[in-house]
Amino acid sequence: MQRRHFLQATAAGLVIPAASWAEDKYPSKPITLICPYAPGGNADLRSRQIGKFISEALGQPVLVDNKAGAGGNIGTAMVAQAKPDGYTIGMGNFAPLAVNPSMFEKLSFDPQKDLTPICLIEKGPLVLMVRPDSKFKSVKDIITFAKANPGKLTFASGGLGGSHHLSGELFKQIAGIDMTHVPYKGGSLATVDLLGGQVDMMFEQMYSAAPNLRSSKLRGLAITSKVRSPLFPDIPTMQEAGVPGFEVQNWQGLVGPAHLPPAIVKLLNETCNKALADPTIRKQMLEQGNEIGGGTPEQFAAFAKAEEARWGKVVKAGHIKPE
Repeated sequence: MQRRHFLQATAAGLVIPAASWAEDKYPSKPITLICPYAPGGNADLRSRQIGKFISEALGQPVLVDNKAGAGGNIGTAMVAQAKPDGYTIGMGNFAPLAVNPSMFEKLSFDPQKDLTPICLIEKGPLVLMVRPDSKFKSVKDIITFAKANPGKLTFASGGLGGSHHLSGELFKQIAGIDMTHVPYKGGSLATVDLLGGQVDMMFEQMYSAAPNLRSSKLRGLAITSKVRSPLFPDIPTMQEAGVPGFEVQNWQGLVGPAHLPPAIVKLLNETCNKALADPTIRKQMLEQGNEIGGGTPEQFAAFAKAEEARWGKVVKAGHIKPE
């Protein structure tokens, strides 16, 4: 009897060191980082930048895999459906995590149940832009014209349900105006038509808007963040321009599938926070006009949950449906 108890105790004792040893060895093979958007955009660039830092810090390759389509749903679903072992993570973005759950009748994932928030990476404001020769010199000019001419004004976006589009919808709802949404397959295509006079205005992400603003090819009427941007201090916020309660930030952060082991979440979160403290990465983000993220997984989870609730109301009020 004593011998049997001794063997059982010894076997039980061996389990704990083995499990700890396995956790200490993560990662022991390459990690796949799924970006739910096409190469060349900000999500892709940031995925590669953060992925490179994680790779160097943890000593294993991080392979960025672009799985674009369906407003970010395809790539995000792949992360949600992956094995929760830390070898498949992804870039979680504004649209698939905060907008699409309300816009699409059926999604193959639930952001709150099927994903593990790891770390918020960044937030980025947008700029309401018009052509230099536009008769609209202020946001109030737009509101006045739109109220007198319902539906006549057009605003471009980089696609249904993205931050360009939702900024316009929020503007419509708060200001009580009607404008016509003109979606494009990407922000650059929308900007081309804005420059060419095919549409009246556009909310564009700061990093993409900056070159046209600096060259005076386009004129910024307002920025969507709560405070003015140090890059363009003369551009007022939407709230200062007469739209109370208006704030939009395009954001993204590192996520994994649900049930990701806490030790792996902790390691990836700590590594991501170190990346965001890196001078080169910080400099690039700030030069794009973005706000640097960071913090705990719990803080990112609370932020994403609040964003989903907020934008769900905007989507429903605007009767926004996928085309």
